[in-house]
Amino acid sequence: MDPSALHMVAMHGISTAGEGVDDITSALAGAGSNPATTGEHMMGTTIMAVSFDGGVVLAADSRTSTGAYIANRTSDKLTEVSEHIYCCRSGSAADTQAISDYVRLYLEQHAAELGEEASVKTAACLFRKFCYENKDSLTAGIIVGGWDKRKGGQVFSVPAYSGAMIECPFQISGSGSTYIYGYVDANFKLGMTKDECLTFCKNAVSLAMARDGSSGGIIRTCVVSEAGVERDYTSSNSGLPVHFEG
Repeated sequence: MDPSALHMVAMHGISTAGEGVDDITSALAGAGSNPATTGEHMMGTTIMAVSFDGGVVLAADSRTSTGAYIANRTSDKLTEVSEHIYCCRSGSAADTQAISDYVRLYLEQHAAELGEEASVKTAACLFRKFCYENKDSLTAGIIVGGWDKRKGGQVFSVPAYSGAMIECPFQISGSGSTYIYGYVDANFKLGMTKDECLTFCKNAVSLAMARDGSSGGIIRTCVVSEAGVERDYTSSNSGLPVHFEG
């Protein structure tokens, strides 16, 4: 598959059934470009996910930028790849959308072969493979969160360029995450309820948006559990905390 075909897949959802992982890896390798010279849409971002007993909470801001300009102030960085598995995307918007589409395709085929939904770890492994094997061409940092019947709620981080896949009760990433490491370290605790996780995520993303010029817009949240998916959003003027402003 050549790069033009990849863009057709990413933009129009063209099926790639029958193609191997190596074919898709080759296609992804041709998709990347230098944002400094092309004005590529980048997601200077704050994304995070937290697991609780029975599921996970994912959260993200909604700002997409092109250089110094805001290209989209209400973008959706929480992407479904399976019925009970979502990912948070940071990096190049085009790259992460294309990778998410390929992972969704492979998970659908995997589920058809197994007769049941794939595990969260399987999804994270696919993201790691595509991101690392194309690290010279793509800019993609992913957090994978979801629920499966084997281990319940799980969160995996796939940092850009690293080839790592890290499982942890919570993960933060993106340009805004550098401003909230102290907050999350001080306020995270094991055994939080769903509502406590939602409050924790909203507060953390709000604090990051207050300092990071590349994060902004609204706060999108997604709760994934055995019962299904609950999507919501919170506006930036809803009384959430910000850093001291003098």
